[in-house]
Amino acid sequence: MQEKKLSKNFTRGSIPKQLFWFMLPFMASNALQVLYSTVDMIIVGKYVGTPGLSAVSQSSLIVNFATMVCLGFSNAGQVLVSQALGASKRREINDIIGTLFTIILAMGAVFSVVIIALQTPIMKLMNIPKASYDMSIDYLVICGAGLIFTAGYNMVAAVLRGMGDSKRPFLFIGIASVINLVLDLLFTGLWGWGVAGAAWATIIGQAVSFLFSLWYLYRHKESFGFDFRLRSLRPQKKYTRMIFSLGTPMAIQSGCINLSMLFVNSMVNAIDSTAVASATFGAGVKIDDIINKISQGIQHAAMPMISQNIAAGENRRSKQVVYYAWIYAAVLTVVFMLAYILFGKELFMLFSDDPAVHELSGTFISAIMWMFPAFTVIRGTHAFIQGIGNAKLGLVLSLLDGVVLRIGLSWLFGIVFGWGFYGFVLGYGLAPYGCSIPGLIYFLMGKWEKRRTLAEDI
Repeated sequence: MQEKKLSKNFTRGSIPKQLFWFMLPFMASNALQVLYSTVDMIIVGKYVGTPGLSAVSQSSLIVNFATMVCLGFSNAGQVLVSQALGASKRREINDIIGTLFTIILAMGAVFSVVIIALQTPIMKLMNIPKASYDMSIDYLVICGAGLIFTAGYNMVAAVLRGMGDSKRPFLFIGIASVINLVLDLLFTGLWGWGVAGAAWATIIGQAVSFLFSLWYLYRHKESFGFDFRLRSLRPQKKYTRMIFSLGTPMAIQSGCINLSMLFVNSMVNAIDSTAVASATFGAGVKIDDIINKISQGIQHAAMPMISQNIAAGENRRSKQVVYYAWIYAAVLTVVFMLAYILFGKELFMLFSDDPAVHELSGTFISAIMWMFPAFTVIRGTHAFIQGIGNAKLGLVLSLLDGVVLRIGLSWLFGIVFGWGFYGFVLGYGLAPYGCSIPGLIYFLMGKWEKRRTLAEDI
């Protein structure tokens, strides 16, 4: 009975029903994960003010960049677990998980050392406003030191997603979110620790969540598929090579978006001496992140379903997963666009009491709205490209989106055309079309059906 709860077979049954019920916990988990850092920004904005809000939004970009790189390799492990499960190679799952655990935890530790050692050059590169500089350093160092917990949670969640389990990742992030909220109010609100208090609340919440997830999975290790023995944590050459081969493009792909955000943020900071534009951009990106992460739950659910069916030779079912992902994503897109139109200013008011931020929020909203149709398409096509294991194509599309277009268009509209803040946000919003349109063409052409599956090499 327990095994059925920790893994699911998506190679048969109703696809729309499976996808719908599978994606709901992912959407909730993603919403909580973004809420995690959003709570920091809201509470800091209320108790510290605009400079504190700017500090959290700036430093979190660096931490998120490191997190997304680790997540890229975790997603590679997820694809391997899904395809192994779809090909009925359950014995190999233990070695895949053990290898992934060691790689991800080592990466988290390395990123912590790098961030702490290079904190000053990083802050100077980002053109942090003087009013926010010291607080940015506090948040960066504290959260950077705890990256091993953030990377560890994402690793566990990725493995569970690969096995078809969406409920337990929601449980684990729910624990972190509750702890973070309580400690935020205590450290930043009641005790007056400022931005540093928000950072400590974040790290403590993530640490408790990660350690609880390890304890829980150890208690259910037989059905989880990993025996938790020290010898199993020794990286296997075969799976290390596969994780790095598949994960390197995914890591670059995951990091590209965050890297582009750093550059766009730096351009915004260069024309902003009051931290108002910086705070508005930070709050707007966070609102946008909440919206995108919720719809990304569809993508997270579709990816393992596609992986299992591809490994099982069910190409027709794989395509149907993409079609229904588009349908669900389109419904959410309409809902979120209406929310922006009707309650956009009120959303920004949650983050800041500064009237200047409220006034500039309309500019952000009018520019970012162009992004929504592109993300509707990406929910299906990106899940498909990752699910079949075509990491190289995903890398090319992400470089086009995150580097060439996101930075290039923001620079073109904001600086060359002289559109300022509106131009920076517009370039940021139009860039995803560089990923969605080529991905759609690739899926519709059907040449992917001749690809060799990863399950054949596991």
